[in-house]
Amino acid sequence: MSAFLDVNHSGETYRVLLKRAPAARRFTLRIRAASRDVTLTMPRRSALADARDFAERHAAWIGARLKRLPAPVPFAPGEIIPFRGVPHLIVHRPVMRGTVWIEPAPPDFTVNVLPGMETVEPKLLCVAGKEEHITRRVADFLKANAKADLEAAVRRHAGAIGKKATSVTLRDTSSRWGSCTASGGLNFSWRLILAPPSVLDYLAAHEVCHLTHLNHSARFWALVSSICIETDRPEAWLSAHGSSLHRYGKGVVVTI
Repeated sequence: MSAFLDVNHSGETYRVLLKRAPAARRFTLRIRAASRDVTLTMPRRSALADARDFAERHAAWIGARLKRLPAPVPFAPGEIIPFRGVPHLIVHRPVMRGTVWIEPAPPDFTVNVLPGMETVEPKLLCVAGKEEHITRRVADFLKANAKADLEAAVRRHAGAIGKKATSVTLRDTSSRWGSCTASGGLNFSWRLILAPPSVLDYLAAHEVCHLTHLNHSARFWALVSSICIETDRPEAWLSAHGSSLHRYGKGVVVTI
């Protein structure tokens, strides 16, 4: 069952999607940043009146979280997105051949430093073709580079410990940046290509070490430190700035 209800707080009205889930044992509110929508997941047999009461009691929280969310950034001309930690202005070049490429920015071009990103000269991310293809082409460009960078980092780190991943797969998860399966398959968020390279490299080393230790034991962390120069700083970066990567093209989920 899916339905909506509206709750009010301080003169604002917030629309909440109701979603019944057989496995749910309590009410849960979730907010996605880019789409700025609110979902209330509820146990299958809960009454709608109880769902409304829960949402209304948390209306102030909903409003506060929505106001705190960073504005979503679409893959569109004129928007600035990070690529390997460097700000890039998306520029449409409709008469040019090709798909997506990078050019130096004009000497007088400046942008505000994106949170947690490199303080280097910004660049242009140029996109050829029709305007309606820009979003897809930028996304494809980012994912292709993420795949190439992650595969290279995995090969390097796996070779250092005498292991080999059975596969490297890209996903778009909101809760995990990487994972390792029991069969040796490694999964990563393609959004790591937006972060500084040291963050992507650390995540690759982290998951590669799970090929040896499928846990977070002391021996696992010792192995990570033996093949990765920096571990604390990338971990701290992800804790401080990782959620902001989800504002580009899609929202991050927050829960109470």
